[in-house]
Amino acid sequence: MASSYWHASGRHLILSILWFQTFYYQIRITNECDQTFVSRQGGPLNGTFHAPEFVNPKGHSRQCVYVFIAGPGQRAEVVFTHFQLRGTPPDCIHEYMDVYSEVVHTESAELINSPFGGRYCGPIPPRRRVSLYRAIALSFYTDKNASSPDLFRGRYAFVNDTEFEVGTPVPNTPCSFLVKGAAKPTGVILSPTYPGAYPKNITCTYQFLGTPNQRVRLEFRDFDLFYGGPHCPFDYVKVYDGPDNGSAIIGTYCGQQRNLVLYSSEASLFITFVTLTRTASTQNRGFKGIFEFSNSFTKLDFISKNDGIHIRGSECDQKILSKKESSGSVFSPNYPFPYMPKLVCRYFIYGLQDAQHLERVRLEFALFEIPKGPKSDCSDGYLKIYLKGQETTDSYDKFDYEMCGEEANPSVVISEGPRLVMVFSSGEKMGRGFKANYTFETEYKIPGTASPDGSCSFTYRSTSKRKGEFNSPRYPSNYPSNTNCTYLFIATHNEQVILVFDNFKVRADRNTNITSGFYGLDLCQEDWLEIYNIYHNSSEKLLGRYCGQTAPGPVESYRGALGLKVVLHSDAENVYSGFRARYVFETAKNIFGDCGGNISNTDYGVITSPHFPLNYDGPLKGRASKICNWYISVRPRYKIMLHFERFMVEGDPFPRGCPAAVLRLWLNLNEIPTELCGEKRLEDNWQFLSESNRIRISFVTADKAVGAQGFKIIWTEVQEGPSCDEFQCSKTGYCIPFKLKCNNIYNCGADDNSDEDNCTPKVAEKNYTTVSACAVATVMFVLLMVVVFCHRKRRRRSQDRCLVRPRPIPVAPPPLSTTPSMRRSHHQQQQRMCEELGERLANIDSV
Repeated sequence: MASSYWHASGRHLILSILWFQTFYYQIRITNECDQTFVSRQGGPLNGTFHAPEFVNPKGHSRQCVYVFIAGPGQRAEVVFTHFQLRGTPPDCIHEYMDVYSEVVHTESAELINSPFGGRYCGPIPPRRRVSLYRAIALSFYTDKNASSPDLFRGRYAFVNDTEFEVGTPVPNTPCSFLVKGAAKPTGVILSPTYPGAYPKNITCTYQFLGTPNQRVRLEFRDFDLFYGGPHCPFDYVKVYDGPDNGSAIIGTYCGQQRNLVLYSSEASLFITFVTLTRTASTQNRGFKGIFEFSNSFTKLDFISKNDGIHIRGSECDQKILSKKESSGSVFSPNYPFPYMPKLVCRYFIYGLQDAQHLERVRLEFALFEIPKGPKSDCSDGYLKIYLKGQETTDSYDKFDYEMCGEEANPSVVISEGPRLVMVFSSGEKMGRGFKANYTFETEYKIPGTASPDGSCSFTYRSTSKRKGEFNSPRYPSNYPSNTNCTYLFIATHNEQVILVFDNFKVRADRNTNITSGFYGLDLCQEDWLEIYNIYHNSSEKLLGRYCGQTAPGPVESYRGALGLKVVLHSDAENVYSGFRARYVFETAKNIFGDCGGNISNTDYGVITSPHFPLNYDGPLKGRASKICNWYISVRPRYKIMLHFERFMVEGDPFPRGCPAAVLRLWLNLNEIPTELCGEKRLEDNWQFLSESNRIRISFVTADKAVGAQGFKIIWTEVQEGPSCDEFQCSKTGYCIPFKLKCNNIYNCGADDNSDEDNCTPKVAEKNYTTVSACAVATVMFVLLMVVVFCHRKRRRRSQDRCLVRPRPIPVAPPPLSTTPSMRRSHHQQQQRMCEELGERLANIDSV
């Protein structure tokens, strides 16, 4: 370490000597253009300067030094009013200006020991410079053929050094001060050379010490430091809430700050201003502000008497952090006494928000009195409430409520998320203020009617909303651990509720070796979701338990049930994203649904999906689901064997479940059903046996189903061996009726064809009955056509006789003696007979 230090020091010394010789030589040969401006008693305190005027035909290097020397108790200030050097930044080779504003000794030979303040050329002038001590030096260099006063112009002034004395100077430091409130209750604080560019490689301290019960207020009205990043790694101002740099930090500031006002918590404040050594030509001006000691600033006991935490640097801002579902009270300043005028306090009430917790804030006002303004509005004093986290984007103009007067409206507010912020501003009038009680509640982000006790319980009634969505807590973020959430879906009379799951991911034991999906009480023992049918007598029946990524199939509540209940359970281990689902209330269907039926008094049968072997379809337009229910019952002491010949239903039990379509089998009507979807390969054998003489089969499709071939199931009434009085299958051992043997249907089950073995093919017999029937039908048809034809021909002849050339119809001869009336009657009778005959023939033709 020592050798390195000496090596660096020696190199620096050699370079310094060489630079000094060059500089000294140039000064000697060009001293005719050097200028010195000295403050003398009784002399002028300001003036102007400009570039030298000379001719340099041979382009020799010329250097002119301008020195401004202030008197005792003074500082020098230089401002350029015109600057147009012919060098090109950033190299500035042929013509430039070097600035030295931290000169201790004004002799030319001592300038080398002064910190370098930057090199400038081109049209951009150096910013204002104020000397750190008593002198400023400007070194103008050129190798151009001529120099004129128009290259640069400026003015200088000698200012009083006391303007830069913030307090009592700390010995042996250029810019550190001690400020006591008893001696100087108010004043100005500024960087060492403000408004000139501040020096580099300097550290200044400002210590403010007040009397008991006092607080210190600091307001920066101009703040301009080099910005090196959000953490201010280079130049910065650091403020401590106490007497020294071991106190709590209020903040570290750099760059440009506006409206920066800071308060101490107690009677002392400590500030450090640090700049680093850099060769960059930064010209930031530093800072200027005012300070004030006072015992009239807000007392902080109204914060400390509850669970609030004073935000350091503010007058009365506070934050209240949840201790997990905790509660407490917040007050206006000086409560229960009237608050002070012209006061602004902010309240940041934050609930828990992490991987396991999410809370919201409920605020209920117990007392409220903030006088209104002259126009009965909130222009004088107000309380603004922010429920959506607007403070994170500094959007304080977008408040949710603004309150004033003698009562809070509304009296209860609930945040939309974990943050609730209040801004209290007192005007000229004084009032009692407010008192409010806050409660941190777990925020589940679940739509629905929440339980009043704040638990994870939500109710959905068809009388309120006929359809909607529901989800796991905080979906799509992970649901919390150690949680039990209940969802109740209550239908009205003659209604059913349908649930369709669109997304599903609940933690399951991945070490389990399964291929049929995660569902059931045995597999889902960590996190799980359960679905129940609930009834009017408060009883309920479990439909299924699900976990992993095995989404439940579409669910319809039973006819006559009150509705459905969904329960999500999580333990203390890892959690997943949960689920998102839809619910719809629809008019109740009959017990068989849209298709299906009741099957009994037979010993076997075939059940197929709608339109099999064509694709099944989804529900009708506007409906959420379509369901087919088959109820099969056989003789007592017999069971029902199901053999799947074909099965293709969209979905896959293991990777994603059966969210669009599902086939449920109740092999025991008192237990949860088996859920099936996906595709059965031709070589697979799917066979199920009921536990009693009754089963139920339900096929449900949701509105998002796209269709597939469906299924074909052969069911058979069987009796388990070892012996039986009927036909016994050779492999399965089941007993089936003798009449089922050799019926061209495999009633013994999968991979057992014994009931169709050794069967003699039947020769097709001629069906003479059918042939005879066809012949008779043909003869009758021909006879009918002949009759119709004859009747039409006879009708035409009859009409010709009756209407065109009437002929007498043979009737009994009239009596010998007739009267005219008798002759007219006889003629009318003949006419009616012709008309009646024509009408009958017309009726026969129409038939």
